[in-house]
Amino acid sequence: MNNAHSILNQIGEGVSDEELFVEKFSSEKAKEHQSIRIAAMLHDIGTFCFSHTVENAYIKYSESSNQKKRDQRDDHEHLGAFIIKRTDNEYGITRLLKKYGLDVQKISDLVKGIDSNILANQILHSEVDCDRMDYLLRDAHYTGLHYGNYDRAYLLNHFQVREVSGKKILTIHEKAINCVQDFLISRFAWYSQVVRSGRGAKFDALAEEISFFLLKNGMIYKYGELLDLIENHPSKFFTYNDSYFMNVLQEKYHEGAFKKEPKILNMVESLLFSRSPIRIKHEAFSQRILDQNNKTENMKIVKKAKDKFKELSDFVAKNGSSEDWLIEDFPKKDIYLAKSTKRLIESSTTSNVLLERDPVKICYSNGDVYLLSNLDNNLVSKLQTSVNFMPHVFCSEGAYTCLKDSGLIS
Repeated sequence: MNNAHSILNQIGEGVSDEELFVEKFSSEKAKEHQSIRIAAMLHDIGTFCFSHTVENAYIKYSESSNQKKRDQRDDHEHLGAFIIKRTDNEYGITRLLKKYGLDVQKISDLVKGIDSNILANQILHSEVDCDRMDYLLRDAHYTGLHYGNYDRAYLLNHFQVREVSGKKILTIHEKAINCVQDFLISRFAWYSQVVRSGRGAKFDALAEEISFFLLKNGMIYKYGELLDLIENHPSKFFTYNDSYFMNVLQEKYHEGAFKKEPKILNMVESLLFSRSPIRIKHEAFSQRILDQNNKTENMKIVKKAKDKFKELSDFVAKNGSSEDWLIEDFPKKDIYLAKSTKRLIESSTTSNVLLERDPVKICYSNGDVYLLSNLDNNLVSKLQTSVNFMPHVFCSEGAYTCLKDSGLIS
């Protein structure tokens, strides 16, 4: 929220504190300012237990089950939007927002990045947005690592507004082009070295697989049940957190609920007792820098990894014990410095690619605006097609022994 507030003030779209912190707004500009601040604060309010790990299981379950298909994914943005719009009770967020004259639908749209105000969407959802500016520094601080560091003050000082086709858009002045470059490289390194590191990813993969099993067997709240809790039993929804997940896991474990599922039982014990899964090293699962624009070659590489995973899984299923397992953890999102110009144009939904929400725009003092990826004076433009493909496959100790003894892995 502080980053969003600072950006608005820097670009001249903010108002004074005297206009902002009142019960009734004196202008539409003040209301817009506060709406963006509130959306920034609430953007992750729909986060699941253990964040994206369990969220991925909900998405996978909704896509694989026979439940009625909705026009939206079972993800944290839509869950957060539901909380914002459907908690009109004594202590609910909806009622608080209405009390202070804020439009709950607008806040919801801002959280999802689909508001009619392009500038607001860019502040909240883009390659250099207030959220990424926050979590890179915060995560670097609390992990003791330095991959996410960048010059926040210098970057904030160079945000500017420009008009393109009659629409206000968020740009960064060309004086800060190296700062932007540092930011994008830091994020690339953070995801490559920390988020996708096999050390942490293996327990994320375990938790996701276990969550999917719990959902299939009705052992944890399903998405529709979460919506019901939010609207009708908010105090119960308040208990839906990391502790809820671990308590369910421990309770079901001690009840013997996993005894008929030896693979899941082994996974649960690995998670509960910090028994580290083993990462399978194989040429098919090697990290590679791919070309965003070469879809055909990329599909071949992904297929090769999936085919090898299936081969190993089938072998273990046939020759291993009943509790042996393998889990594939292939990237669900691309890790790149910036979306390539070619991909931007291919996916563009506007008449002018500069009106697209996500890409970084660089402005010059003469009023010119360019995509960062179209300029020749930065590394990002030279590396814009690069994407870091980091597939992982993890397995139980028994599965590893079975595969190693067979010679399928070295």
